[in-house]
Amino acid sequence: MGSLLRRPILTEKMNILKDVRQYAFEVPHDANKIEIAREIEKKFKVKVESIRTQKVKGKHKTQFRRSGRFEGRTRSWKKAIVTLKEGDVIDLLENV
Repeated sequence: MGSLLRRPILTEKMNILKDVRQYAFEVPHDANKIEIAREIEKKFKVKVESIRTQKVKGKHKTQFRRSGRFEGRTRSWKKAIVTLKEGDVIDLLENV
């Protein structure tokens, strides 16, 4: 089995939350908080204080073409927001 952390989420909001030691990652739907914490501690050598998870629903998309209308949906995914202990930092661009 590969890593539980599929990708880091690098957005403006998460860049602001870095100042309060919070980082976000995309994780599998069946991953729980304990597994996510162990994976982050092992991979980045930091201590995890807390984890919040949320499921993000996929959006409905419609595309109009010359040949007709196409409807689809983006995929649903799970987000884990991790808060680290005081003094710990993750450099996402270096470690991923």
